[in-house]
Order: sequence, then structure tokens, then C-alpha cells
Amino acid sequence: MTISRHVARPLLASIFVVGGVDTLRNAGAKAPAAEDVATPVAARLPGLGDMDTEQLVRATAGVQVGAGALLAIGRVPRLAAVALAATLVPATAAGHRFWEHDAPQRADHREHFFKNVSLLGGLLLAALDTEGRPGVLWRTRHATEHAGAAVRRTRREAKLAAKASRPVRLLAA
Repeated sequence: MTISRHVARPLLASIFVVGGVDTLRNAGAKAPAAEDVATPVAARLPGLGDMDTEQLVRATAGVQVGAGALLAIGRVPRLAAVALAATLVPATAAGHRFWEHDAPQRADHREHFFKNVSLLGGLLLAALDTEGRPGVLWRTRHATEHAGAAVRRTRREAKLAAKASRPVRLLAA
């Protein structure tokens, strides 16, 4: 792993680990703000429909701490980035709807909203970072091209073998 990844991943992950720990400690205080988003999201995900909002907030915080730690140490960083992005979208929708606030609070919520949008961009880059190795899409495309070439080669060889095995008729003079 390059030095930039050694530095960038923990920097990106730090906000999620610190925020997740804070949310785990104060889930009850943060649950009311998440109510409007948590309930509809949980209803659509199997196994989460019977959880109350505070449990959902704690679960989200746990994912943020765990995935943030994994991203920081470079273990399954792409999966960790996707997990963090999946928690960031509903958290932003629940906590920073700046358009619903009056002027004094609007600027603060707008700033946090766009900070989270920027973090989402960083997480998307981290999720797509293959560290210079071919990604799944390239490997799939490459394997498909090689399989197609092998099929064409086998067909050509089969035609040549079929021609070679035909009986030769001699023309009578």
C-alpha cells in the first residue's frame, strides 16, 4: 500500500469512528432526529422492521465504528467504504435537512450536509480504489474475451479436423 493510502484512509475513517463512538454513547439523544428516516428505511430492510429508532441509531453507529476501523487499518477497505457510505446517506438525510430550518440554523446544517456529501465522494473513491490491481469488472471482461477467443479457436480446429477426416474420392479417368 502506498504512503498516501496509509495516510488518507485513517484520515477519512476518523470522522466515522469518532462520530460512531459518540453516537453509541448518546444514542437516546440522537434518536428523535433520526425518526423520520430510520422507520421507513428499516421497514424496507429484512429483519430491521421490529427495531426501534434508538436500536437502529446504535446499529448504524456500530457499523460506522467497525467499518471505520477496518478502513483505517486497510482491511477490506473497499467493503468498509461501501458500508460507511450506506450509513452516511440516511444519517445525512436524517440529521442535516438544512432546507427545513430557519436562517440561523440553516447555514450550520447546510455546511454539515455538504461536508457529508464530500465525505460520500471520498468514500466512493475509496470503494473504487483497486490499489493498481485489476478490478472485478476488468477481470470479468478479460476472462470473457479470453473465453471467446478460446471458443473461436476450438471451432476453427474442429472444422479443420472435420475436413481432414473426410474420405478422399479419387476421380476415375
